[in-house]
Amino acid sequence: MSDAARIELSVLGQTLTIRTEASPDYIRSLATFLEDRVGTIRKGGVRDPATALVLAALDIADELYRARDDVSQREGDVSARIGALVTLLEQVTPRNS
Repeated sequence: MSDAARIELSVLGQTLTIRTEASPDYIRSLATFLEDRVGTIRKGGVRDPATALVLAALDIADELYRARDDVSQREGDVSARIGALVTLLEQVTPRNS
């Protein structure tokens, strides 16, 4: 981490100092995203901040896993299509003897 910078931010009332190579704006946008997700969960009736934070983390992890699965599915679909195209090309292309 040669270009790591220290970024101080507040998440759910707790001040954190993070050392990262990412831009401060990006890290702050992540913190805002997390706070928004926790806020949504708290509006749903969860009063304990720690419980809301864990539920938000689980919700975000679920989104990540589903997105990864979608990407894997699409990659599999693309590979299958490419394979089918290669087969078709092999069928219509004259073979060298």
